[in-house]
Amino acid sequence: MKHAIYKFIYTKVLGWKAILNVSMPPKCVICAAPHTSNLDLFIGKLFYGTIGYKTSFMMKKDWFFFPLGLFFKSAGGIPVDRSRKTSLVDQMVKVFNSKEKFHLAITPEGTRKANPNWKKGFYHIAIKAQVPIVLIGIDYEKKIIEAGKMIIPSGNIEEDLREIKQYFSKFKGKYPENFSLGTY
Repeated sequence: MKHAIYKFIYTKVLGWKAILNVSMPPKCVICAAPHTSNLDLFIGKLFYGTIGYKTSFMMKKDWFFFPLGLFFKSAGGIPVDRSRKTSLVDQMVKVFNSKEKFHLAITPEGTRKANPNWKKGFYHIAIKAQVPIVLIGIDYEKKIIEAGKMIIPSGNIEEDLREIKQYFSKFKGKYPENFSLGTY
């Protein structure tokens, strides 16, 4: 029932198309880009429900106040405190190790502004948790979200990031000027 509701809203009401070109593993890090608007979370959650999966995401703990906190937690939100000296990578690896199925969506830019220096936490989480990275691109111009590629991290972060950035070069965020691939 939930799946049908997600699909109806995503495709019929909003007019978006879901493209799934990879077989989704039980556990993976979802690298989602470009992230240029707060709407990306809403559209992304609808996409994920449309393809029949659940996903979690990390979000600043500041957003988890009542009543928004209840909504974000029910939507798969994991509050994180960036000011603490604890390793987010290790925290997420523990979550991966404790679950049979777990998809963690991360935006590599780490912000909705243009950032050519992508955060590498998603990559380190995938390496330590020994899970693949699924690349999901959002394109507002074409009104599509595409799960189009799966990467098994090699340990050569520069080479793997180059491949990841090349994949995302074809997508246009809501505010394209706020997306930067930097050099690759």
